[in-house]
Amino acid sequence: MPHAASVITETHELLSALGVPRELYTGGALAVRSPITGEIIASVVETSTGAVAGLIGQAHEAFLHWRKVPGPRRGELVRLLGDELRANKEALGRLVTLEVGKVVSEGQGEVQEMIDICDLAVGLSRQLFGLTIQSERPDHRLMEQWHPAGVVGVISAFNFPVAVWSWNAALAFVCGDSVVWKPSEKTPLTALAVQALFEKAAARFGDVPAGLSTVLVGGRDIGELLVDDVRVPVLSATGSTHMGRLVGERVARRFGRSILELGGNNASIVTPSADLDLTLRAVAFAAMGTAGQRCTTLRRLIVHESVYATLVPKLALVYGTIAVGSPVASDALIGPLIDKAAFDAMQVALTEAKQAGGIVHGGERVEITGPDAYYVRPSLVEMPGQTGPVVQETFAPILYVLKYSTFDEAIALQNDVPQGLSSSIFGTDLREIERFLSALGSDCGIANVNMGPSGAEIGGAFGGEKETGGGRESGSDAWKAYMRRQTNAINYGRTVPLAQGVKFDV
Repeated sequence: MPHAASVITETHELLSALGVPRELYTGGALAVRSPITGEIIASVVETSTGAVAGLIGQAHEAFLHWRKVPGPRRGELVRLLGDELRANKEALGRLVTLEVGKVVSEGQGEVQEMIDICDLAVGLSRQLFGLTIQSERPDHRLMEQWHPAGVVGVISAFNFPVAVWSWNAALAFVCGDSVVWKPSEKTPLTALAVQALFEKAAARFGDVPAGLSTVLVGGRDIGELLVDDVRVPVLSATGSTHMGRLVGERVARRFGRSILELGGNNASIVTPSADLDLTLRAVAFAAMGTAGQRCTTLRRLIVHESVYATLVPKLALVYGTIAVGSPVASDALIGPLIDKAAFDAMQVALTEAKQAGGIVHGGERVEITGPDAYYVRPSLVEMPGQTGPVVQETFAPILYVLKYSTFDEAIALQNDVPQGLSSSIFGTDLREIERFLSALGSDCGIANVNMGPSGAEIGGAFGGEKETGGGRESGSDAWKAYMRRQTNAINYGRTVPLAQGVKFDV
């Protein structure tokens, strides 16, 4: 069991090694607690509300300079950022573990995700392609091209404190944009560390305009200033559906564009043809990994009645025996919840599930490092129907299990929630799998086969539908969200023919 002082000491040593000035995380008003022990590990200096407008202005000036830099040259900065992340992967990943409570491999994996998106963005910097389109007018060329959008605002959540920034920032930088980042007030330390690494990369690059990357530390009032500033044409926000609804409305009011990555109430369907050993392993990680605090966490398991009695007792055994403990003092697979509010929300949901007729396995608090740290045993809840808390997202390790008889019923259960982020199916029947992936199947932005709904890869665009917000980040053509589209018609002839056969002779 780590003593609180060891977590504090290690945190400060890591921040120093990563290049964060000590005055930024000592003597400030924002208390940062490690969920591992519940103790305050830093006191961070917040950005004053009066300074925000000036910092956004500086970011806008940086954009005016950066947009003139050739795309491949912009990619060189991101390549150097990737190098800094590689060199500091262990330290930054460890800091993620200390600040968020992730197990060590997940902290390291989050930094690897940052490295991967940098690699993707470097290649993208030599593409950013438009289209040439056949014109209906003689001696004309019709084309589309993409230009940098401007300042990109990023509001990130605690559960992926560095990776989500990188999904946005790596693309924004190669697209010619500047970035202003408001991290969760629960996880400012990792943001300060990332900014320090960016500044190292910028120093190696040379001639990076001041304000190309900016961090705003603080709470909701700071975020609102970023959301409302007309100099921020693109605003990416990750968090709850409630937060996203407010952000989306405010950004739309000023005709900005928002990229919203919001709630997920993800389901997996287990069909009669499923490989149950594979299913058991995949479900365990998808439902319990990161202590259930992923937006893609598996929260609903829809099991065919023919395999229910075989699979669910085995799953309950895993839930009852999986190791819960400190990620820095044990090899436990389940670390702490982020704070007391998360624990309280979990207990409320379990109480509601019992009242709705659910059979609850687990969910109790586990004493690991003291009264201010909130470790819980993951909970498996057998439900008679999709009612009560099942249709809500509780950011905790609760897996609701439902039984189905027909595939139509399974698809209906899968889709009958407000959220639409991720989903999956377990089976070997090609007809059921293909239907699940078709327009008649899952209504989510992500649909996987023979794996859980979590574990997104950099190459594919990430995001969901319905109350998940509809945004897309990371791979594929998500880069277009960070640019503005321009359509061009070029007349290289000596006459002026009009489209659609319109005549206007003078």
